[in-house]
Amino acid sequence: MHTVSVYDQKKLQLLHEIETGPNPKGLCEISRWGRMVLVCLGSDKGEVRVEQYGLSRSKLIKAHDSDVACVALSNDGRLLATASTKGTLVRVFDTSDGRLLQELRRGSEGAEIHSLCFSSDTKWLAVSSNKGTVHVFSLNIGTDGSQEAEQSILPKYCSSKWSMAQFRVPEDIKHIVAFGHQKNTVLIIGMNGRFYRCKFDPIGGGEMTQMDCRNFLQPLDSEYIIV
Repeated sequence: MHTVSVYDQKKLQLLHEIETGPNPKGLCEISRWGRMVLVCLGSDKGEVRVEQYGLSRSKLIKAHDSDVACVALSNDGRLLATASTKGTLVRVFDTSDGRLLQELRRGSEGAEIHSLCFSSDTKWLAVSSNKGTVHVFSLNIGTDGSQEAEQSILPKYCSSKWSMAQFRVPEDIKHIVAFGHQKNTVLIIGMNGRFYRCKFDPIGGGEMTQMDCRNFLQPLDSEYIIV
């Protein structure tokens, strides 16, 4: 049986068990502040389950036709980003009602999505994959979550939104992305020990500027290499 177990942190008592489909990556996200929202896989392929504990409400979202490969919640639990094993599209949903708010295109070729991350103000979404490019997407979503899903009469390939900023990292190495405390900065750390701090232009976009690069797997008595 595939389950997600929810415990009371203080009493260590089991509160809830959720049955899911196969979940070899252990995909599960919890909102960091605000309302208590948990996201995990649903029972069917491409499905995610949203549990809103403060509202005692559960929602199943058919996010993709393929298996879900990566999920992320905004800090307040209002927005959900998902990517499938195909890796070409990232979709952003409203967790309260399951509406598709925005569809983002990472690329035209398949990829393995390694990491998704919302900025704290939910204006940006960062995405990393095994293709060696970190993307930053602009999110056109109101702070109250009232914006309707984007509509377009164009074919899906054309109507999906492309990234506005990019940064190159070595291919086929897993990289995790996050937003820095400094405005318009992205932090990237790879499984090879390499750390990058980059800045993107929120208006012009394009290639990000590298501000720092360090290798944390080097001996402690050696100097960091900054390139």
